[in-house]
Amino acid sequence: MLAAADAFFAALGMSTTATALRGRAYSGPLGVARLTVRAEGGHYTFIEFQTDQIGESRLDKNVKRFFVEIHRRVEPSHALEAGY
Repeated sequence: MLAAADAFFAALGMSTTATALRGRAYSGPLGVARLTVRAEGGHYTFIEFQTDQIGESRLDKNVKRFFVEIHRRVEPSHALEAGY
């Protein structure tokens, strides 16, 4: 999961500014993003992102794209639908 995040955000022109056992920080022209990952009951994984951007920025939209890509990798047969 962290390797996928490293590749995804590197493709956006962001560099890894901090690494931890279960986290990363990325920085670049879109802003700063912090990723943390932890086990959450059973086989679930909790993924959390924080950005330094206000509102619905380009960085926030790319974080959402990353979540969709991760979901597709883990469960490729699941069809993602809008939640409204």
